[in-house]
Formats: sequence, structure tokens, C-alpha cells
Amino acid sequence: MHSQQPNSHTRQHYLGGLAIAIAGAILFSTKAIVAKLIYRYQVDAVTLITFRMAFSLPIFAAIAVWQMRNSSPLSVSDRWRLVGLGLVGYYLSSFLDFLGLQYITAGLERLILFLTPSFVLLMSAVWYRRKVSMLEWAALVVSYFGIVLVFLHDLEFGGKDVLLGSAMVLGAAVSYAVYLIQSGQMVRQLGSLRLVSYAMCVSSVACIGQFFALRPASMLLQPAPVYFLSVINAIFCTVLPVFLTMIAVQRIGAATASQAGMIGPVSTLFLGAFFLAEPITGWQIAGTVLVMGGMYLLTRKKM
Repeated sequence: MHSQQPNSHTRQHYLGGLAIAIAGAILFSTKAIVAKLIYRYQVDAVTLITFRMAFSLPIFAAIAVWQMRNSSPLSVSDRWRLVGLGLVGYYLSSFLDFLGLQYITAGLERLILFLTPSFVLLMSAVWYRRKVSMLEWAALVVSYFGIVLVFLHDLEFGGKDVLLGSAMVLGAAVSYAVYLIQSGQMVRQLGSLRLVSYAMCVSSVACIGQFFALRPASMLLQPAPVYFLSVINAIFCTVLPVFLTMIAVQRIGAATASQAGMIGPVSTLFLGAFFLAEPITGWQIAGTVLVMGGMYLLTRKKM
């Protein structure tokens, strides 16, 4: 009995991390729906991301100051790595993502973003010689087969700029994969709260600075619903999922956390249908079943 307890505890720890990753992915996926709603008010991507980061910055800054007071000073190399993480992860990735959303549907955007796990697995295998198990590959293949089904359906409704928008979102997926890999290495050293709060402060400053470099200050004046939706975007689609994702990475690793995030396209389909009246077809339901099957395979991973 005693020999089984550590395995049981480890499995509970793993499944708990998986649940946290899934919750973070669903919340993070919701930003595509919120962005589409904001775009109805003729707001461009630069302004949208500025509001998102401006409303989330006070929370990240408060956590960063708290962490700074209770932690040892960072080395110069760690500071530069954090700046790099902030710029690549939530500045470049978010900017490319929101640019792409101007040209493609929320469902298609979410599907392309969830090529991220394959990039993470590949980078882990090449850069850090991480062994990828057959079960992880099987989960990836099953889930992606489901995603492809939905992708082929949504491609018909993407419009003439679908390739441009898809390329931008693909760039966002690659940059976010780099962020996950690098943060997975640093999170053990700094802790999830400290890492995320510092990196997000860098991202926020970059996004806000970009706005004032590219847009007149008068564009900060927007209809009330834009501010309301931006607060939702900041709190529920940025702050919460960012911390949930980092906690999951700390528990189960970047590769598994990113694979668990494949639940995101499924949630976006149903949220898109509810809030944006995007249709759900039999092909999408079939894809959903396959993605859920991939999630089930991940839960069977041996400790």
C-alpha cells in the first residue's frame, strides 16, 4: 500500500496540472471571440491589443512588485532572457494573432494556433533532447486529425484574405511555442508568478509603446462597449489563463501543457456559435470528438 502512495500522488499532481492547462486554454481561446466582438466597433489590431495590455498591466505590475520584494535580485542574463520572453511570447505572438483575426474566423484562428504543440514537441526534441513518448505522439495525431476536419470546413468561409490571416496566426503559433519552451526552462528557477508577471510587464510596455508610435492618442477614445470588452479580454482572457498556463507548465512540462491546450479549438467552436453565430456542422462535431479523444490519451500517460 505504501509503495503505491507516491505513484497515486504523482498521478493526482499530473491530472491536476492537466486540468489547470485545459482551464487556461479555454479562457485563453475566448480572446478570439472577444476580439471579434471588439472589431465590430471598427477598432484595429494595434488599438485592441493596447487596451488589452493596458487593463492587465496594473495586475501584472502589482504582482511583479510583490515578487521583487520577496525574491533575490535577478542576474543580468536572466533579465535579458525575461525581456526576450516578454517580447516574443505575449507581444509578438499576440500582435500577429490579433492582426490575423482581422482576416479569418475565430474558429480558424484557434485551429491554426493549436499547431503550437507540434512546434513545442519538435523544439523540445531538437533543442533539449527531450524524449517524446509514443502516447504523446498518438495524442497529437488523433487531436490534429480532428483539427484538420474542422480546418477544412472553416477554410471555405475564410474569404480572399484567408492565406494572409492564416500566415500571421501561424507566426503567432511559432513565437508562442518559443515562449513556452523558454519559459519551461526558467519557470523552475524563478517560479511561475515571478516569471509571468515580469514577462507580461515587458509585453505590456511594448504594446502600449507601439500604440503611441503608430496611432494618434485620439484613438484611445472609444465607445463604452469597447472598454467593457477590453476589461474582459484583459482579466479573463489574459491574466487568468497566463497564470494557469504557467502553473500547468511548472507541474506537467511545456510539451504536455501545450498539447492539453488543444481543447481550445473545441471551446472556440461552441463559443463562436453562441456569441458570433458561426455555424457548427457534422464535420466540426466529428473533429471535436477526435480532439477529446486526444485529451483522453494524455490522461493515460504513465508517470
